Amino acid sequence: LDSEKVVGGKVKKPGKRGRKPAKIDLKAKLERSRQSARECRARKKLRYQYLEELVSSRERAICALREELEMYKQWCMAMDQGKIPSEIKALLTGEEQSKSQQNSSRHMKAGKTDANSNSC
Repeated sequence: LDSEKVVGGKVKKPGKRGRKPAKIDLKAKLERSRQSARECRARKKLRYQYLEELVSSRERAICALREELEMYKQWCMAMDQGKIPSEIKALLTGEEQSKSQQNSSRHMKAGKTDANSNSC
């Protein structure tokens, strides 16, 4: 009884503590590790592809915005010289036409409501 300890009325044997490792098939463990590494590499590859596509789309957007900014700068320089670029004229005439179409459609609707109110 010298090597055994009595704790709380129970006899404990000295030796290993904690959970005993289960008998693991080393080949299966190695294969699981390899499979996990393959999946990790595939996820990493997809992540990099996504990021590359995101960067390229942002670069295209930046180029388009730079071109638009340059166009506006040229318009401003032309207007400073007293010239009105044809693009601005087209925009203005397009807005005037759309406004006149909206106004004419409003007048037609107003006329219809007047006609309906008179018939009652």
